[in-house]
Amino acid sequence: MTTVSPTPQPAMRLRELVFGAACAAAVRAAARLGVADALEDRPAGVAELAAAVDTEPRALRRLLRALACYGIFEETADGEFAHTEMSRLLRDDAPNSLRHISLWCTEPWTWAAWPRLDEAVRSGRSVFDDLYGKGFFDYLHQDARDSAQVFDRAMTTSSRQSARDIVGLLDLTGVSSVADIGGGQGHVLAGLLEKYETLHGALLDLPKVVANADPRLREGGPLAGRARIVPGDCREDIPVQADLYIIKNILEWDDESTRRTLRKVVEAARPGARVVIIENLVDDSPSMKFTTAMDLLLLLNVGGAKHSKESLVSHMAEAGLLVHDILVVNPYLHAFECTVPE
Repeated sequence: MTTVSPTPQPAMRLRELVFGAACAAAVRAAARLGVADALEDRPAGVAELAAAVDTEPRALRRLLRALACYGIFEETADGEFAHTEMSRLLRDDAPNSLRHISLWCTEPWTWAAWPRLDEAVRSGRSVFDDLYGKGFFDYLHQDARDSAQVFDRAMTTSSRQSARDIVGLLDLTGVSSVADIGGGQGHVLAGLLEKYETLHGALLDLPKVVANADPRLREGGPLAGRARIVPGDCREDIPVQADLYIIKNILEWDDESTRRTLRKVVEAARPGARVVIIENLVDDSPSMKFTTAMDLLLLLNVGGAKHSKESLVSHMAEAGLLVHDILVVNPYLHAFECTVPE
């Protein structure tokens, strides 16, 4: 009798990896079809699911069987399919839904960019302009508006989820004012203002971004009296003084943009002000398979990069910040506690 090792042999594992696009495409198909939303708590047959999501039953079985190999859905002994912890994350109503992130990471433009990764590695530059004749964000907003909407939903979902962890981690005892720099819709700021009832804050981001700020912060919202919304580009000017500056997931452009942003914070802040920089890392992190993949995608689409601890600390030191501590926010994020020199 032949015994099969529970650990895939190198050749089998490599075969699985080179078909990684099939797995990503299967996740995208399930998310677009809404299979996870159609499947309730009880197992369901393929015919029932196919009718619910308007697909051909045999093809849907093939999709679900492929996903079940990765722990996304589970096939029961009688041929029905049931939810797993991962498949539930594809539901729109899941508390920590990854549906929009799954769609964003598999948008049509990504399939054209990935095969040219060798070119990007040779040159160290984005391939996006060569592919589409314009920069990434211009392409999104001018030629791929559906993709831009997916991006916005994905970033909103991700920001809301991480904001809860950041608010739970940061101790703002003694802090009377906070500035959320490049803070998007301001989910972190809103969470902090709700937690600390005497705190005042400012949200700074591009005009088109802050135009859609969290409703809690906008005029008429419950936090509007303690919040100021500041349209602007943090690489050009930060017209805000605060006890604490928060910079989250924006230092992934080119190095010069990162340097300019950090310098602008140091110029704006009072001596002794606290600065918390929150980023994904490509080293010393349990999420390295995800963050290194995002790092390569940033190289492809905008020529940016995720940071290692060393590279981020080096940029902070170059800007004049004093780094005191590095805290784990969650498996995806680290927080660098800094101060502006006295």
